[in-house]
Amino acid sequence: SSVSTQSTGEMLRIAEPYIAYGYPNLKTVRELIYKRGFGKENGQRMPINDNSVIEESLGKYGITSIEDLIHEIFTVGPHFKQANNFLWHFMLSCGKGGLRKVNNHFVEGGDFGNRERFINNMVRNMN
Repeated sequence: SSVSTQSTGEMLRIAEPYIAYGYPNLKTVRELIYKRGFGKENGQRMPINDNSVIEESLGKYGITSIEDLIHEIFTVGPHFKQANNFLWHFMLSCGKGGLRKVNNHFVEGGDFGNRERFINNMVRNMN
């Protein structure tokens, strides 16, 4: 587990000048999945209209509803990998008011890099 965390951290450092990341709270995760959540079924993008889509794909892991999916993603539960692979990537809008400084790191007053808990404001601005 520490090897995968270490390798993930290294990959984030390489991509850091191009991405913003952080630690979202439960409200942000819930809003993203309800508003922008799509599932993957046979390589196809499927809207999560009801729990049957989730139950069909993830029922064998005990994930039968949208709230179960949110809980598994937020808590990084035992079937996080399957739940994460089920979700289609989120397509966010451009942030209202644009970005501040795309060339500077977040700690220097810019937008990229580890925003820690401040990622919630950025995601809400783009959701």
